[in-house]
Amino acid sequence: MAFDGSTLVDWPTFARARSELGAGFVRILGYFREDGVKSVATIEAAMRGGNAAAMVIPAHTLKGEARQFGAEPLADLAETIENIARDCVELQDTPELALEHIAQLRSVFGETLTLLEREANPLVARRPAAGGFGRRMV
Repeated sequence: MAFDGSTLVDWPTFARARSELGAGFVRILGYFREDGVKSVATIEAAMRGGNAAAMVIPAHTLKGEARQFGAEPLADLAETIENIARDCVELQDTPELALEHIAQLRSVFGETLTLLEREANPLVARRPAAGGFGRRMV
């Protein structure tokens, strides 16, 4: 599953979250980073241990937090893992079906987080609008 920056994040959703969260936005994005790192590690460990039940809550958490920031591919991936894990728990089965999705999770999370943090960083140079104050129209 290959993504580029334009498909990893729904930028209007990101902008809406930034507006709604106001001054707390950067702090909450930091929580997303911390929770996401833990969730990914927990899901991977649960897969190694064949423990579907241990995947459900971290996948559910990651899904919800990713959707809040407009990270739809990450949320969809976490939701797929969550659903497979729930089915495995219900059927008392092992989570092998989740393996290919879990194998993608760390890289999708990392790429998404990089984009979100880059956009949230107030020190990142933004491209000025054409003809802005002190700029000559070319």
